[in-house]
Amino acid sequence: MAASLRGLSRALHSSPCPAWKRAQSGTEGRLKPEYDAVVIGAGHNGLVAAAYLQRLGVNTVVFERRHVIGGAAVTEEIIPGFRFSRASYLLSLLRPQIYKDLELKKHGLRLHLRNPYSFTPMLEEGTLSKLPRSLLLGTDMAENQKQISQFSQKDAQAFPRYEEFMSRLVLAIDPLLDSAPVDMAAFQHGSLLQRLRALSTLRPLLKAGRTLGAQLPQYYQVLTGPISKVLDHWFESEPLKATLATDAVIGAMTSPHTPGSGYVLLHHVMGNLEGIQGAWSYVQGGMGALSDAIASSATTHGASIFTEKTVAKVQVNSEGHVQGVILQDGQEVRSRVVLSCASPQVTFLELTPQEWLPETFVKRISQLDTQSPVTKINVAVDRLPNSRAAPNVPRDQPQPHHQCSIHLNCEDTLALHQAFEDAKDGLPSQRPMIELCIPSSLDPTLAPPGCHVVSLFTQYTPYTLAGGKIWDEQEKNNYADKVFDCIEAYAPGFKSSVLARDILTPRDLERIFGLPGGNIFHGAMSLDQLYFARPVPQHSGYRCPIQGLYLCGSGAHPDLAEEFTWLDYRAFCLPEEEEGTAMGQDGVGPYKPMLINVRQQ
Repeated sequence: MAASLRGLSRALHSSPCPAWKRAQSGTEGRLKPEYDAVVIGAGHNGLVAAAYLQRLGVNTVVFERRHVIGGAAVTEEIIPGFRFSRASYLLSLLRPQIYKDLELKKHGLRLHLRNPYSFTPMLEEGTLSKLPRSLLLGTDMAENQKQISQFSQKDAQAFPRYEEFMSRLVLAIDPLLDSAPVDMAAFQHGSLLQRLRALSTLRPLLKAGRTLGAQLPQYYQVLTGPISKVLDHWFESEPLKATLATDAVIGAMTSPHTPGSGYVLLHHVMGNLEGIQGAWSYVQGGMGALSDAIASSATTHGASIFTEKTVAKVQVNSEGHVQGVILQDGQEVRSRVVLSCASPQVTFLELTPQEWLPETFVKRISQLDTQSPVTKINVAVDRLPNSRAAPNVPRDQPQPHHQCSIHLNCEDTLALHQAFEDAKDGLPSQRPMIELCIPSSLDPTLAPPGCHVVSLFTQYTPYTLAGGKIWDEQEKNNYADKVFDCIEAYAPGFKSSVLARDILTPRDLERIFGLPGGNIFHGAMSLDQLYFARPVPQHSGYRCPIQGLYLCGSGAHPDLAEEFTWLDYRAFCLPEEEEGTAMGQDGVGPYKPMLINVRQQ
């Protein structure tokens, strides 16, 4: 099985030419020696940056080292006829303003909203008259309460209050995602004028505090405490607590008992798709269709995007200002600013001349926590998984639970903690936390008739294995077999339905998609690496010690990479570089300072 996937085909090699390629065909598709702005990496954040800059009249080029755009938001046909969202697989925090400004619907973006959205089957014995229990959650609160009451009447009554409590916290925190973090560097080292300007960065934070009001201490506990403690306060039933806890630890090398895990949970309830708060969706055609839509918006306005063009070095002039990049083939491309969608480690430790970076800055970047627990497994199957808790009836039609995130090995928070403890010892979890999704249940274009694509987001798997072992094909297949054994216990017949699989350990995620340590957020979402400490203290304003070089990937605030899907504004809300320019919405939105800087330098 693994051998059949070694020669993975290129992404959608037989598919029609994407709209963004058609838009830049002809002379516009030729690489020029100079642009106003260079974007390193065609991940979704980099593409959003390019789209906004180009709309402002900033001549922008994007260089992508892979043969396909999107970074981790890609669609790849890894076996004939099966198209996988190979890394990212769900969409949630696509900011409404981006959706509107970039006219993504016009450029082909189609969403399949999921309702219900969560299904947790129990690993327990059923009878002829009674199936194993399961927990199905969706947008219908009355139905949610009915489901929860199987496990606890008390929890069923508490759930609406919990949702209301968390919604208020989201209401306060959500605007911070669209605001630059507090500029601590300006407060401490800037001129008087810069310090006065920096006061404006406090406004969103103060507004959040006012929104939370007298309950601020309780919300502070949610942000800083272990999610297990938060959930214990609200609920008594383990299946409900474990299901909710998965959103707090997913993608993170943390346990439900780890302080600060509550903050990650928030990022999973902040989504707003098509006006529905907390909504999650599959993208028609896979996650690559999202990236294609953003790229189409960018190229329609004149941006240039080049694949298989690796940036080898950021060029800096004698005055310490960016002057362009050098590609791996030796070609030099001049520009006045460079935005890097790559991780902070790649940007500052590999691409940037070290002589221009302070030692303390380099040291902090090199010490960033990038641990990842994730192994993603993409599976082609010849039939739908058939859950013991919700048997397929009729066999060939997807049921409501098939569109959900299906949580396996999640009967209680202790199971999640034990899976984490295994990885701390350098061992793949004996009973991994598994999130199983079947996007073809809503989008049949992804697989041949009767067949399906299955996404397995699993943890915990360490980057470095104990005992000197390495993640070779044998170790990867041993782990995948263990995952499949777990699924088989919930859905008998799953293993016999498998046609092929693609196993991506943390090392594979790093090698293929440039995720440091395999971390989907470009760095841990611990409290010491968030907000004005992201990527490092004193450099949270998207700038770095080199003038004209900006960070626009997930390694900067607001660290939106949730399951490789989140989008943000950081790429284009760039702070001013000169005292003569000021942030403001004078005719072209809050992005004009970038336009002014590019043209004045």
